[in-house]
Amino acid sequence: MESKEQQLMELLGLTARSLTHLTASVTSMSFELLRSEDEVTKAAGRRMIDRMATISAGLDEHWRLIGELTGVHVAHEQIETLQEIQLQAPPRLPQG
Repeated sequence: MESKEQQLMELLGLTARSLTHLTASVTSMSFELLRSEDEVTKAAGRRMIDRMATISAGLDEHWRLIGELTGVHVAHEQIETLQEIQLQAPPRLPQG
């Protein structure tokens, strides 16, 4: 394979990886928004999580196509940057 083609495939992979990390970061922040006591903020967090799920599904397709181009198929577990997040109530500050 030509050098330019290799560079383009590497660029595609790096771009997809960056978008995957960005999506994971925004999703993580959205889970933090769900911890808010403000209902508008919670609703915004829920909407953003739904949007990130849609974007993530699109990125899965990117990774599939990159795998076909390169012959190197990356398992979803190798890309995933988010760990399972459990929602917990925010800590209460002492009054006084």
